[in-house]
Amino acid sequence: MEYATQKEDLILAEYGRHVQEMVKHMLTIEDRTKRTEAAETIVSIMTQLNPSYKGSDELQQKLWEDLFIISEYKLDVDCPYPKPEPKKGIVAEKVEYPDQKFKFKHYGKIIEGLIDAAVKIEKDDERQELTQQIANLMKRSYLNFNRDSVNDEMIVDQLSSMSNGKLTLDPEFRFTHTNDILKDSPRRSNNTGKSKGRSKRKWKK
Repeated sequence: MEYATQKEDLILAEYGRHVQEMVKHMLTIEDRTKRTEAAETIVSIMTQLNPSYKGSDELQQKLWEDLFIISEYKLDVDCPYPKPEPKKGIVAEKVEYPDQKFKFKHYGKIIEGLIDAAVKIEKDDERQELTQQIANLMKRSYLNFNRDSVNDEMIVDQLSSMSNGKLTLDPEFRFTHTNDILKDSPRRSNNTGKSKGRSKRKWKK
């Protein structure tokens, strides 16, 4: 299992690591128009994670301010609100998550929120891009839950089930290989190191 303490610190923990990773990726998009579209998509996801913010202009502005904070104020997009100025000693407000039942508990609220957001994206290419990211996140989450094996077709079926059949993957899409996911796991690395240590002691005898 990959522990959050072994990764970079979360800037605003209430939005989760996946949102922070998407913001990090967004900053690498060179085209300003596409970068702005990506920012709007992420704000939509942040809204899905906290539905009470939907429909309130004031709270939507807060989400955009939080987006700038997560980007460490490096974000350069066409924001519908005045660009916030960096603040020192920011204390994030706690975001209350909606009480809901999960079809698959090991995926959690973040992935279900991402799926809900992806379903509402109108542009096919943007929806497909997010769907592919979600599929790989689901595979990684499943491996954290059950490290013995994972079936890509099962992930596809569960993605379809969780989206009520509204999300499908491009036929050319290929999941990240299981070995590439597992090799980045600190626990796997530690176990490998221990095995090597036992092997060396055996040879010394």
